[in-house]
Amino acid sequence: MNPHEPQPVSLKSLIVSLVRNRQLILQMTTREVIGRYKGSIMGVMWSFFNPMLLLAVYTFVFSVVFKARWGLGQPENQFQYAMLLFVGMIAHGLMAETLSRAPLLMIQNVSYIKKIVFPLEILPVVSLCTALFHAFISLVVLMLAMLIINGSWQWTFMLLPAVLFPLLMLILGLGWILASLGVFLRDIAQPISLIITLLLFASPVFYPLTALPDYIQPWLMFNPLTLIIEQARAVLIFGLMPDWKSLAIYSAVAATMMWLGYVWFQKTRKGFANVL
Repeated sequence: MNPHEPQPVSLKSLIVSLVRNRQLILQMTTREVIGRYKGSIMGVMWSFFNPMLLLAVYTFVFSVVFKARWGLGQPENQFQYAMLLFVGMIAHGLMAETLSRAPLLMIQNVSYIKKIVFPLEILPVVSLCTALFHAFISLVVLMLAMLIINGSWQWTFMLLPAVLFPLLMLILGLGWILASLGVFLRDIAQPISLIITLLLFASPVFYPLTALPDYIQPWLMFNPLTLIIEQARAVLIFGLMPDWKSLAIYSAVAATMMWLGYVWFQKTRKGFANVL
C-alpha cells in the first residue's frame, strides 16, 4: 500500500474497514481499558466502583443537602433527582471522554503512523469503544440502583441503544475531524476541553428542558446532547416511547457528520507522517 495514494472515502469503504478490523478494534479497546487501571490494586473493578460512588455522591448532595427536585408535578423520592441527573452525566461523559482525547490520538500513536499498513481510521473508533465501555458500566450501576429503589425497570429501557446510536455516529465523525486537526493544530485540545465543560451546563443534565423559558428551549435543541439526554430519560426513567421522528432527523444529520468526518480524516492522513 502506497501511503501517498488517495485513501478511499466512500461509505462502503468505511463499513468494510470497520468490519475487516473488528478484531483489532476489540483487542485495542481491551488493552486500552485494562491499561488504564494497570498497576492499581482493584484493577478494572474501579470502572464499576467509580460510577457507583459518583451516584452515591449525587444522591446525597442533590437529594439530601440541596433537596433538589425535578419538578415532575408529583411526589419524588430522594433518589429520583440523582437518577435523572446520572442519565445526563452518562451521555455527556460518553461524548466528553471521546472528544477530549481525539486531538491527541495521532500524536500519542506516532508509531502506528509510521506503519504504512496500519488502519489509522480505527484509532478514533477504539477511543469511542473505550468510552462506551465506561458508559455501559455506569448504566449497569444505574440499572441496579433503579432495581433496588423502584423494584423494577421500565420495559422501554430496551430501546436505549436506538436512542444512543445516533449520538455514537456523531461522536465518531467529530472524533475523526479532531484527531486530524490535532496533528496540524496542537492548541486545539485546549478549546475542546472548554467546549466540553460548557456543554455540560448548556445541556439538560442538571435540569429538565421544560425548566427553561420557552424562547430558549428551541435554541438548546441545537446542542447535540439535548435530544439524546431527554430521550434517554424518557425510555429509562419515565417508561415513555422515544420521539422517533426527532431521532430519525438526528440520525440523518449524525450519519452525514460521521461520513464527512471520515472523508476529512482520509483526505488529510497522508500529511500526518510529514508533520509528526
